[in-house]
Amino acid sequence: MLVSTDERVPIARLLTFLEQGERMAHDCAKAQSALVTDSGARGFLCSQARQEAAHAMVFQGAIAWLAPKNLGGSPFLPAMEEYQALLQDALIRKDLVETFLAEQVVLEGLGEAVLTRLEQGLMKRAAPFGRLRRVLLQQEEAHHRFGCRQLERAITRGKADVSSLQRRARPYLALTDAIILTLSDLLDTIHEDASAWAADVRTFLPKWLVTDELPGISGQTSVMRIESKPIAES
Repeated sequence: MLVSTDERVPIARLLTFLEQGERMAHDCAKAQSALVTDSGARGFLCSQARQEAAHAMVFQGAIAWLAPKNLGGSPFLPAMEEYQALLQDALIRKDLVETFLAEQVVLEGLGEAVLTRLEQGLMKRAAPFGRLRRVLLQQEEAHHRFGCRQLERAITRGKADVSSLQRRARPYLALTDAIILTLSDLLDTIHEDASAWAADVRTFLPKWLVTDELPGISGQTSVMRIESKPIAES
């Protein structure tokens, strides 16, 4: 593997942040599965919870291989702690729409953006386990698409509207920016631009959530466009 000695600890610390995010996602998906009434959604969320737990174990193994001394040694970032507190409050209020917005859409969008950037770097460094990394990224994408569909259904059924979702997304988006910018020193050591990583998060979100563009909703067979790619309701 072409990861240099001085890159091992920064990459391991980035993976520690991702591991913490996966554990947060696991806890949220597990709680959501107990709140939803639709059996299909419940099944998906139970599957997601299992996958998130597996992802955390994958990251933990990678951290142990790259820099064993960093295993379990990094505390939560303050912004991530605040994000978790907001998400937990939404769960306590049983506000499923907000939890889908915060976890499957925004947090998974952050995870996708970071994993995509990290994957590009790992490919350049001839990192092993490429197939496993691709499977993990595909599962994260599926979780994100599920969340987007849930928000679209909430809009269609009158349980939410675009302006309220945009307003509710703002504190979560501000915290994702803070999380990435807090990691700027780590990113500098592996020659990555923290501001570019923060901007990437927006590209993995529905355009209507961060702009004035309306979601493409058409009755029962809905299509939502993310990054100009149509995602059809299955």
